Amino acid sequence: MTDTVAYGITTGTVARRLGVSPTTLRSWDRRYGIGPAAREDGRHRRWTPEDVAMLEEMCRLTASGAPPAEAARIARAARTGTGRSGGSGASLPRPHAEPGVRAEPLPGAERVRRPGSGNGLPLGAVRRECRGLARAAVRLDGPALDALLRDAVADHGLVTAWEEVMAPTLRAVGRKWESSGDRYVEVEHLLSWHVSTALRRVAPAGPGPVASVPPVLLACVPGEQHTLPLEALAAGLAERGLPHRMFGAAVPAEALDAAVRRTGPAAVVLWSQARSTAHHALARHVAGSSFGVKGARTHPLVLLAGPGWAGRAVEPGMLRPGGLREALDALSRHHAGTRAPSPA
Repeated sequence: MTDTVAYGITTGTVARRLGVSPTTLRSWDRRYGIGPAAREDGRHRRWTPEDVAMLEEMCRLTASGAPPAEAARIARAARTGTGRSGGSGASLPRPHAEPGVRAEPLPGAERVRRPGSGNGLPLGAVRRECRGLARAAVRLDGPALDALLRDAVADHGLVTAWEEVMAPTLRAVGRKWESSGDRYVEVEHLLSWHVSTALRRVAPAGPGPVASVPPVLLACVPGEQHTLPLEALAAGLAERGLPHRMFGAAVPAEALDAAVRRTGPAAVVLWSQARSTAHHALARHVAGSSFGVKGARTHPLVLLAGPGWAGRAVEPGMLRPGGLREALDALSRHHAGTRAPSPA
């Protein structure tokens, strides 16, 4: 207890408190001078409350989109203004210069927008939130991902958060994975998990789904594993109070046919990420399905969602939306004129 009071807390304890890895803290100390004021026996890091506050500011800035070198300068300045405090009396080592980084500190993360500042991910011209999300993903910083995704949905709404924050970052990580061999697989998996979690947390804006309205079925075509766009659509339907059933990845044709016949849906959304998985015969079969009492039988509207359906004319009874907002608007309009069959 005496040592803890005298020298502060260990790197492992600080890492757990901030939700980052000890390796990240050691790297920040080595590269940017974001280190503890005191070291036990000159070697072991011990972090004081002032040191922890400096690290919290560093995490906040990098999560908001600031490059690490600039975030470090701002965090150090906010901590003491000049040098280190504490018994060691050591002066602050200057961080190694990074190519393309300005010498003066940024007054705030809002100005960080230039391409190439997303830890090497090919982000291009994107929202500031994308860069913060990319950095948190590369750091494998789960708590930061949760906070950033929650804030994006709260600040911009589900559709904008998906189309302008989540999806661009997911695409950038995917491109980096494809071009880097086996690297970044863990980054994509972690980011995908937290995006999925954020989408499932979207709360309905009004009362629950209307019981008299048949549901929308959401399914990936056979062989298709990409579910996140459908999860975003499911979140949007929940937000609008529209009933839906989510069947997820690679739904066999027989299972989809059974689900359609058992539920009598108002619409069926089929997701295909690549042309190799687009199943046009299945789409035609679903669009031709009918249910209800004789003389008043209905057919589901089929939405061909995803880039895999591009390049072919849309057949009767089908739509090919251009994005999440367009799909939600089409389903909302369709539901406005759809009701379950009356009992005989």
